[in-house]
Amino acid sequence: MIRLTRLNHASLVLNSDLIEHIDVTPDTVITLTTGQILRVRESADQVIQGIVDFRRKIFGPVESCRVCGEDPDQEVELPSSSISEEPGRID
Repeated sequence: MIRLTRLNHASLVLNSDLIEHIDVTPDTVITLTTGQILRVRESADQVIQGIVDFRRKIFGPVESCRVCGEDPDQEVELPSSSISEEPGRID
């Protein structure tokens, strides 16, 4: 759950698991998996940071990452053969 502010300054608490995507226009527009659209005062980066902070509070800090090795901040480059031309699909 993350605390956000509507454009009219009304406060709301959002279940971040329902976020489908965030659009950055002059306003931050959050589209939920339910189809509902929310416009909020926070920037997309602030929304993302709120989600990260909430999940760290719930799940705790990441101490190791099986995909990345020992360093969870290490970026991993996938071999080109594992990347599909079809969006959302990994071969």
